Amino acid sequence: MMDHIKKVQGKYATPMLLIVDEWLLLKPKESEQHDILELLHRRRKKSSTIFCSQYNSNGWYDQLGGDESPLAEAIIDRIKYDSFTIDILPTDPSNYRSMREVYGLDPALSK
Repeated sequence: MMDHIKKVQGKYATPMLLIVDEWLLLKPKESEQHDILELLHRRRKKSSTIFCSQYNSNGWYDQLGGDESPLAEAIIDRIKYDSFTIDILPTDPSNYRSMREVYGLDPALSK
């Protein structure tokens, strides 16, 4: 199993640009947080990563477990260092629907 994880990590660590869509739509488990931290460590200073999320970046820490997660701050530090933030706002806020609503995801999964 460990060899499989290393192979997958290597696959995602090498591209010059990695786009992570629906970032933190669901809260990652602790084991997934370890994988995220390892991947970010492997990509640091070598490549670029784009995180697309419905959550404002200020809410990422809480989605990663906040004070209850020893890895949340380390992950955020690796993402925010040398980063740029682009907020895309809906053109018609009255018709805005989140992807959680569109796909019928249970809101409790992201809380």
